[in-house]
Amino acid sequence: MLDVETLHPSELAPADVALWRAFAQAQPALAGPLLGPDFALAVGKVREDARVAVIRRAGETIGFLAHHRRPGGVARAIGAPLSDYHGLVAKPGVEIDAAQVLRAADLAVFRYTGLVDPAGAFQVEPAIPAYVIDTQGDATAYLEAVRAGSPKKIKNYRRLDNKLDREMGQVTLKAGDDSQEAFDQLIAWKREQIERTGVHDFLRPQWTRDLFQMLFERRDGDFRGLMINLYAGDQLVAGHFGVRQGAVYHPWIASTNLAFAAWSPGQIFFMRAIAAMPELGLTRYDLGPGADHYKHSYGLSQTLIADGAATAASMAGRVAGSVEGVWALAGANGVGPVARLRRRMDIIASTELTMGGRVKGLVDAVAAQGKRRNATMEV
Repeated sequence: MLDVETLHPSELAPADVALWRAFAQAQPALAGPLLGPDFALAVGKVREDARVAVIRRAGETIGFLAHHRRPGGVARAIGAPLSDYHGLVAKPGVEIDAAQVLRAADLAVFRYTGLVDPAGAFQVEPAIPAYVIDTQGDATAYLEAVRAGSPKKIKNYRRLDNKLDREMGQVTLKAGDDSQEAFDQLIAWKREQIERTGVHDFLRPQWTRDLFQMLFERRDGDFRGLMINLYAGDQLVAGHFGVRQGAVYHPWIASTNLAFAAWSPGQIFFMRAIAAMPELGLTRYDLGPGADHYKHSYGLSQTLIADGAATAASMAGRVAGSVEGVWALAGANGVGPVARLRRRMDIIASTELTMGGRVKGLVDAVAAQGKRRNATMEV
């Protein structure tokens, strides 16, 4: 029998925080910055609906499931859509059934888009690749492996690096950049890119901007924000912002200055950022899932994740399971228009906390679909 206590992250006892951290750090698949208690505690500072299901058996704490509780007993991963990796963090070696956890937590369904489940609690087969730069402490050897995979491209990027240096000023990489102006610029460039591409603006809600600012201002500790920027002279050319924990870095924002597009600044950035990883104390640079071409080029390792839903072993869970089944029959688990619509709706539901925000998100989604259709017809 499971005993599940559901708490806001701020209500967690220090002993539970320490235990959760130990469970995550003991398992390589869970040892990144998004699956431990520190991320949940940070999200809890900006969202009232943040919750942690503390799972106990016979009085022993054996696991934690961080989530947002939404209307109708729907749970989504803590910090979604920023949580590219999420799941149930359990004591190594114990068996837990996610359906029983959801029932004990009075939840009907848990929607996941980047499930990591080394304990097999969700009984699903992960199939979606997420890309990782894993230098194993030797950045030089890693860069050589990247070069060997695309020798002509890498030769050209190095040529462009030298050309940028000659024409626009000395090229430098500033890791741990604490410039508020540069931070604001990266956010602005990212929002412009979002507008151009028609994806949902996850930076529009106040809670995401507050979370980023809070982590950007956190300079000490194992878990904190990290901004890495590329400059040509005194001009900001490209940069990443995200969160790090120990030797693992997970960027959320990747932005480039369009005025420097001719020099391929994003590629120059990656070559220099990988070379700087040892100095930063980083061995893993997590690029997450996605079809972006640079992820294939630089993320030579992969982690498999799962997308879907787990339902509770209860009547509410069976009802939720029926709804999920309808979506699956319609093609939500594939790569077609229904799947894209479902993913867009998931992002809107995860990000927008008000009815007005959700309505605007749906309106924007329809408009973006029209733009894509018109662009296809023009081609």
